[in-house]
Amino acid sequence: MKHLLGSLVLAAAGASAHADVIAATPSHYTLRHEAVSPLAPGAMWNRLVHPESWWSPAHSYSGDSANLSLDPRAGGQWKEEWDGGSVAHGTVLYVKPGEQLRLAAPFGPLQSMAVDVVWTITVLPEGTGCRVIFDEVANGSDASNLDKIAGAVDGVKAEALRLLVTAE
Repeated sequence: MKHLLGSLVLAAAGASAHADVIAATPSHYTLRHEAVSPLAPGAMWNRLVHPESWWSPAHSYSGDSANLSLDPRAGGQWKEEWDGGSVAHGTVLYVKPGEQLRLAAPFGPLQSMAVDVVWTITVLPEGTGCRVIFDEVANGSDASNLDKIAGAVDGVKAEALRLLVTAE
């Protein structure tokens, strides 16, 4: 947990000047990121549902992306399992294969803050590639101070999108 929280803080410090924090209050934040990839939508979807192939190990509990998995169906889990531990990062709420994935996903320290987070990932055809959109909405109590963590989460999601859309 300390490793992940530290990574969130470092990610915020290294994030570019143009933030994609649409709104932030002590009890709420809304984030949006978009990127274009040369991957066709089908190839992008296949990459998306295998987070072990693109998620940064710096933003995991185990420090190894190979420990991540995603079951892309309603009720499925985005989870991480390693010797000595495991964590359910998110639960799939909605899936339209090839187009959209929605998770209840309070990653990292947000779990211990009892915050509700919905992360929607949309894949749209664009030319011979695709556009990928991350939308994230978090709600908690005023004591959650989500406005103070929104920038860090934004940095993590910006890095995640960059890694996802990079063709391999």
